[in-house]
Amino acid sequence: MLNSVQSIVIFLLLLGFSKNYSQTNHQEDSLMIRSIFDEALIKGQCHQNLYELCKDVGHRLTASPASYEAIAWGKKKLEELKLDSVWLQPITVPHWVRGEIERLDFSNKNTPLHVSHCTALGGSVGTDGKVLEGNVIEIRDWSELEAMDDKSVKNKIIFLNKPMNPALISTFSAYGECGEYRHYGAIKASKKGAKAVIIRSLTLRDDLNPHTGSMQYEDGVDKIPGIAISSKDAYQLSRMIQEDAQTSIKMKLECQILPDTISYNVIGEKRGSENPDEIILIGGHLDSWDIGEGAHDDGAGVVQSIETMRMMTSLKYAPKKTIRCVLYMNEENGNRGGKGYAKYAEEYDENHIFALETDRGGFSPRGFSIDGTSEQVENIKQFQTLFNPYFIHLFEKGYGGVDIGPLKNGKVCLVGLVPDSQRYFDFHHSPSDVWENVNKRELELGSAAIFSMVYLIDKHW
Repeated sequence: MLNSVQSIVIFLLLLGFSKNYSQTNHQEDSLMIRSIFDEALIKGQCHQNLYELCKDVGHRLTASPASYEAIAWGKKKLEELKLDSVWLQPITVPHWVRGEIERLDFSNKNTPLHVSHCTALGGSVGTDGKVLEGNVIEIRDWSELEAMDDKSVKNKIIFLNKPMNPALISTFSAYGECGEYRHYGAIKASKKGAKAVIIRSLTLRDDLNPHTGSMQYEDGVDKIPGIAISSKDAYQLSRMIQEDAQTSIKMKLECQILPDTISYNVIGEKRGSENPDEIILIGGHLDSWDIGEGAHDDGAGVVQSIETMRMMTSLKYAPKKTIRCVLYMNEENGNRGGKGYAKYAEEYDENHIFALETDRGGFSPRGFSIDGTSEQVENIKQFQTLFNPYFIHLFEKGYGGVDIGPLKNGKVCLVGLVPDSQRYFDFHHSPSDVWENVNKRELELGSAAIFSMVYLIDKHW
């Protein structure tokens, strides 16, 4: 027969609580989290705010006129919440312009003309006002490219046809495997003597939407144009190459790389009542690519972060620690906002204890990815049962996010909200990333999950 003390210990262990987390805390926190979810689902403003950001402002490429409209919009939204402080942090950002013309045509002996659905990769050079022409070579991985003789690649156009792996349950893992082909394709192809590179869009969906994204160049290596084609066009091009090795390409891009300029992070905070020098950070990035509306990436994260600050006021929650919201600029093509903010925090010797990023779309929340010490991971895992009623169950060591990554110093715990990702890459970086493709309820559930975690860290960390 177990005595009462043994029974309590076993009960707590079964619930997954640490010795520092009592049953009383659990009951109090359950009620608070329930009130947070009620507020988000009944009175939430996420979806309406996202409509404003996507429809009134639109896409928000760094240094574009719309990006400055978004900065003003974000600042106004935070000021309306009557926070203790709202300010703009100047940062130096890259200035890339897509241009008006993006065209890529295929042709061979059987197909005189196939006009593809294409988009320039972010940061690509243009074709100097000319039509770039050449035969195309299909490559499925780096080993194939490296094995080719430089003479056979000289003045050709490389088609990197690397599809995302549909067998991987984690679509972000599938994306990660292919992302390097977009990032480094132009460098590796140029080193072999190619004069342009074509990337199969990074998506698991077979459609006609091209997906853009950042690419890189390397000092001392000739800069060649980079362009992405839709998954269906990738199949078409591959078939044409198989039937005729002399398949050729015509390409025209009007991209320009302009001098760096000044932009801003938008920051707002509510000061802590007991430990104001301890900062809990939440945020997402204001900038987006310019071929959709940046709804999932990362309008969703922006409005969820703003909503967390709104609910804090609405529920009359007075934090013990300082809760700070950062709407970053330039995550997509440089991460100057994240790097600039980390430098700012270091210069002012600020004590960030926890940073949460939401930048994986506005889908139903499934959990949190924790980049921290083993102790920090276990301390957060003790809250897992509180999220079980909301089907939020993933509490794993992993990656926090691009914007908060530069804050990593061995002390601050970095956490990323993990929504269901199965449909994310249907929309990511594409023309279909629009407000209509974000579900209101799922978006609201994500905001509630974020505030619930912020509340728990503020109370128990």
